[in-house]
Amino acid sequence: MLFDARLFAEATITLVVIMDPPGTVPVFLSLVGRKPLAARVRAARQAVLVSLAVISLFAVGGEAILSYLGIGIPAVQGAGGLLLLLIALDLLTGRDTTQPQEVDDVNVALVPLGTPLLAGPGAIAATIVFVRHADGQVGSYLALALAIVAVHLILWLCLRFSGLLIRVIKDSGITLLAKIAGLLLAAIAVQLIADSVLGFVSGA
Repeated sequence: MLFDARLFAEATITLVVIMDPPGTVPVFLSLVGRKPLAARVRAARQAVLVSLAVISLFAVGGEAILSYLGIGIPAVQGAGGLLLLLIALDLLTGRDTTQPQEVDDVNVALVPLGTPLLAGPGAIAATIVFVRHADGQVGSYLALALAIVAVHLILWLCLRFSGLLIRVIKDSGITLLAKIAGLLLAAIAVQLIADSVLGFVSGA
């Protein structure tokens, strides 16, 4: 089989649901919404590329990496949850974001946007599961690779054109989005930590 259309559809839909491209827009705007267009475009590109690199890395050698380090998915979930919780607290408490633009853009693109928000524990775990389903077939690997690229293209489009929303909500709206995004991130973080604890307990 040269191409596994079913695996492509399953992987694409699953990763879109987990990574939630429209849901990343409020967080993205809360972090870089007040920056110039060029800075927002650069941050969007960097975040998506970081996510693509992380997901691709775990698709190629995720099980080997986790096995070598002696860690499991629950540990990845717990670490991602704690990291997101720190970012959520910054957003909720109104952290000063007037730092040097170059440094701040890179930091935002790497953490929390690129990982763990986009390439988070859920997406990593799903990718590893789909690699197992591929079962060594070239057509299945090709389908999974194209699904990963397609999802990241959707992510880039959502972040790239998020500026259209800025024209509507203005600065006050961005401030409100920051609070909402902080609350949502905190909830996601708590859920990840809870899943991590359940994973450790069930695996004990």
